[in-house]
Amino acid sequence: MIKKLYYGDNLEILRNHIDDEIIDLIYLDPPFNSQVNYNVIFNSPKGEKSTAQITAFEDTWTWNIESERCIQDLKQIRGDLAELLDLLVRTLGKNSLSAYLAMMAIRLVELYRVLKPTGSLYLHCDPTASHYLKMILDIIFEPKNFRNEISWKRSQPKSQTKNNFSNCRDVILRYTKTNNFTFHKIYGEHNQEYLDKFYRYIDENGRRYRLGDLTNPNPDRPNLTYEFLGVKRVWRWTKERMEKAYQDGIIVQSKKGAVPRLKRYLDEMQGQPITDNWDDIEHLHGSHKERLGYPTQKPLKLLERIISISSNENDLILDPFCGCGTAVHASEKLNRQWIGIDITHLAISLIEKRLRDAFSDKYLDNSEDLIKKKTDFFEVEGTPNNLDSAIDLFNRDAYQFQWWAISLVNAQPYQGKKKKGADSGIDGIIYFDDFDSEKSESVIKKIIVSVKGGKNVNVSMIRDLRGTIEANKASMGFFITLTPPTKPMIQEASKAGFYQAGNGKQYPVIQVFSIEGLISGEETPKYYDLSWGRSTFKQAQKEAYTNGEQIEINGI
Repeated sequence: MIKKLYYGDNLEILRNHIDDEIIDLIYLDPPFNSQVNYNVIFNSPKGEKSTAQITAFEDTWTWNIESERCIQDLKQIRGDLAELLDLLVRTLGKNSLSAYLAMMAIRLVELYRVLKPTGSLYLHCDPTASHYLKMILDIIFEPKNFRNEISWKRSQPKSQTKNNFSNCRDVILRYTKTNNFTFHKIYGEHNQEYLDKFYRYIDENGRRYRLGDLTNPNPDRPNLTYEFLGVKRVWRWTKERMEKAYQDGIIVQSKKGAVPRLKRYLDEMQGQPITDNWDDIEHLHGSHKERLGYPTQKPLKLLERIISISSNENDLILDPFCGCGTAVHASEKLNRQWIGIDITHLAISLIEKRLRDAFSDKYLDNSEDLIKKKTDFFEVEGTPNNLDSAIDLFNRDAYQFQWWAISLVNAQPYQGKKKKGADSGIDGIIYFDDFDSEKSESVIKKIIVSVKGGKNVNVSMIRDLRGTIEANKASMGFFITLTPPTKPMIQEASKAGFYQAGNGKQYPVIQVFSIEGLISGEETPKYYDLSWGRSTFKQAQKEAYTNGEQIEINGI
């Protein structure tokens, strides 16, 4: 079984880790070139001044050397597509839209390569670029393999617009690789107005039905032209079948000379066939329990629908822009194999926690006991698993390194941490509940986390952390260092004393950890109850099972 999360650039991972034609279904919800920065929102305890959040990704593209490289690569592997991109760049100019299209084109070529001949691709986008993306997909997949442009009503219409119609929908482009593909037709509930209008009759057994046409739309059918119940027509069925249906009571004639009609019973109908206009799946709003605080999060039901339609159990699903992991979650819930890729460690950390919350029975011996961990039911590749790979991550991207490092202790990124400007000394925060004996109630406490990746760590940094703890009225502090801490640093940390917890235990106010020790498990927070810091991300609702079969919980 393949169940993997990859941290890194999806183009490199597709090229180096995923073989030809092994994927059954691809869903991708890439950035939309919206020119907006999206923040992920974390749980904040009551009493905090603002909601904790940090930029998850910047949906702004710039034409640069990478854009030029994409065009050059396309010339080598898909000359026809390179010609289209060249025309678009010359027409639109070397701007953010052109850069976005070049980025998408080279990745869509790789996605086509890994897709099975029986596979399908669903590309989630918005109307600002969907027409250009469709041109690219038509060249890669061929126009004959375009199946649908699905419209999903992602929000209620807004009243703020003055000069345009309110935009409330996303576009999902559906393509298949060949004419032989998986497709399970699905049905929705009948509209009550439709039922009242058409299913107006009730038989002696209380069954509701409508009357349907029995005539043939093709007038040139001599073998089906005959008289039945005194009426001559071109019928849909043979005379023998008509006679049998009449004897069974499913053909009625309202009066002599009237055209006979067929009873269509409501309880035999599967429901209203789902069309390409999906307005029956509610978007996620602020009060929705499913929301995890991640920008652009899509409803689980939306992904369940796509996966149910275009794949079978044990098929392999790929989401190369997996964000907060809704496609991965839906795949796991529907008993599929899956691969998820994202370029930020923030997203990978969120997905790891989401899967362990939602499917804790697969991860823990006892969902209430976070210490008795089973073998992971999925793999994570690309995140550091030894000191050398941690050093490599730090050298490539210091901010991704910080996000990864604080995730080792369940901390959330500090909301005041910026990419530019002075370092506040705080890289992460852990909130926890503790009993205050003086107030005789539970109160929120916090732990400051400071991460240092450089070589020049020294004792003054421990003094600085101690001052930061005091200034922010925190209870404790973690100092995480890529290079081994010095003996004076350990001694300085011990001078900070102990924190007296409500459970009667004492914990060091400052604890110093090396990255190598945290990775190996040789160094763990001595005070640390693993339930502390669980609320770094909002908790995903647990999926429930009965007799080996999954059941719905809380409307999911």
